[in-house]
Amino acid sequence: MTIAPYGSWTSPITSALIVERSIGLIDARLDDGAIYWLEQRPQENRGVVVRAAADGARDLVAKPFSVRSRVHEYGGGAWLVAGGTLYFSNDQDRGQGREPDRRLYRLGPDDPVPQPITPDGRWRYADGIIDRARRRWIGVREDHTNSEKPHPDNAIVAVDLNRPDAAAVAVLASGHDFFSSPRLSPDGRRLAWLAWDHPNMPWVGTTLYVAELGPTGDPVGAPKAVAGGARESIVQPEWSPDGAMLAFVSDRTGWWNLYGYDVARNAAKPIAPRQAEFAHAQWVFGMSSYAFAGRGRIVTSYVEDGIGRLAVVDVESGVLTDLDLPFSQFWSVRADGEDLAVFGAAAYDRPGSVVAYDLRAQSHRVLKQASDLADDPQLRRYFSRPQSVAFPTTGGRTDHGLFYPPTNPDFPAPAGERPPLLVKCHGGPTSSASSALDLRVQYWTSRGIAVFDVNYGGSTGYGREYRDRLHRQWGVVDVDDCVNGAAFLADQGRVDGARAVITGGSAGGYTALAALTFRDVFRGGGSHYGISDIAALARDTHKFESRYLDWLIGPYPQDEAVYRERSPLFHAERLTRPVIFFQGSEDRVVPPDQTARMVEALRRQNVPVGLLLFAGEQHGFRQAANIQRALDAELYFYAVQVFRSGLSF
Repeated sequence: MTIAPYGSWTSPITSALIVERSIGLIDARLDDGAIYWLEQRPQENRGVVVRAAADGARDLVAKPFSVRSRVHEYGGGAWLVAGGTLYFSNDQDRGQGREPDRRLYRLGPDDPVPQPITPDGRWRYADGIIDRARRRWIGVREDHTNSEKPHPDNAIVAVDLNRPDAAAVAVLASGHDFFSSPRLSPDGRRLAWLAWDHPNMPWVGTTLYVAELGPTGDPVGAPKAVAGGARESIVQPEWSPDGAMLAFVSDRTGWWNLYGYDVARNAAKPIAPRQAEFAHAQWVFGMSSYAFAGRGRIVTSYVEDGIGRLAVVDVESGVLTDLDLPFSQFWSVRADGEDLAVFGAAAYDRPGSVVAYDLRAQSHRVLKQASDLADDPQLRRYFSRPQSVAFPTTGGRTDHGLFYPPTNPDFPAPAGERPPLLVKCHGGPTSSASSALDLRVQYWTSRGIAVFDVNYGGSTGYGREYRDRLHRQWGVVDVDDCVNGAAFLADQGRVDGARAVITGGSAGGYTALAALTFRDVFRGGGSHYGISDIAALARDTHKFESRYLDWLIGPYPQDEAVYRERSPLFHAERLTRPVIFFQGSEDRVVPPDQTARMVEALRRQNVPVGLLLFAGEQHGFRQAANIQRALDAELYFYAVQVFRSGLSF
């Protein structure tokens, strides 16, 4: 062991190792007992559906196809499997100035290559199901064909699986700004879906509709609103296997809890009341936090005190029984019959994984891991275990976060030295810090840099009141909480407050820039495709988030003065700390112009600034080389400009 200052330690967790040995495991599916999942592969810059096999796994989608949806820009719900046939949204860049191919494709068990089932054009598709009896795909379509409209039209449509032309697409539900979660009853007689309108986001208020369908599948009469509204968030409707109940998650009590709507009685009741969250903010399509495992049983994930759990719920009695599993975060929960469940799961020392669970034997097996690095016992010695921290913040409130202390078995620090601190701001901002193994966090901690992942007010996992703290307070509450969290750790002697930096992506990038501009706590920071001019975001962003700022800040342009007051760009003279920026050239969520203007303003003031503009990247980086370069560049920038404690990659 060698005594060395914090921030200068040598680590085997390199950026090259992270991107070469890691993939993203997006979601999982079941079809007649067969297990499938979607892999995001940075090395190939594409999404691939994989089927579990006796000898491991088999890719279903070959190059150049890429399974991904761009509906709402964030996508999700890009694929499903029914009767052994894969249906997916393609996201393939065709180059030469041509529109990307975003059609729906079908790949049967005996098909040599995928075949398109929708026409070529400016349509996007997501969140589909298969109506087997009527041989059609039902899902969300986003129509970008009218370039004169400021935003595309969204609707629930049915696609005839036998005719890949425009005439074969029928609109089943329209008239709202947004739709999601179309779900067909087992007998095919009813269709349920969610809808909401500007200025709401789905975690603020949605409505659950049910429509009766005629023999041809067309709605009969007007759809019926059975739950939800402008101030109640409904998530994930699912039919029971017998079709007698429509389950859903509602936050009407202040917590996202499970409910069951009795179709015959036209009434809903809670299934398992609890001060816990049985859903997550619906940023993407296809999210699944629970599934029916037989008529009277539900397998569900939930979050309590910031920690995820998986449980089985008896629908009739409401009794909830936790399952003994070594994970603290769950997603994409699916079930097939009474015996088999599959889900995504992770923990601080376990990477994102696809897990199969035998409900009878009460045992699990891991089918696929996002990375095999955690299997190396030598490398695991460098993993930092997160500590849940509750700290006081503005207004006498309590806030939460995950603290990762520096961890490296090869290097003790000099006596009395405290480590530099990297405060991490999650995106959203309606999202949360993850307890899953993130090698990008371990990249920092294994080099002697503490990381604090803050669940600032507005984060999910702590109930609606906690989420609502950010209502019209974005740029105030989140900044206060990050500042107070860093000060709390410094006061406790756990970090060196004089060497604290702040970083974040998207909305987290805005919080980082606002903290650097309007507070004098952090010595530097990083903005990954972050927002610097909030008003510009209100004027120029995609449909899904175009009115999000009404809730976060206030209506625009009525509250333009508030937008300007909280925008770092208009107060750049107050930002005197070093900042490094990372931006994708094709970002539609936060346009590159935002970053360019902020960088230029800081350069005029001779503030140390760095900029990495990645060609071909959108909102969030997917190419391995760019992920690696961003990690190393941020470490180098802080080492030179802030930590001044040497540098080791």
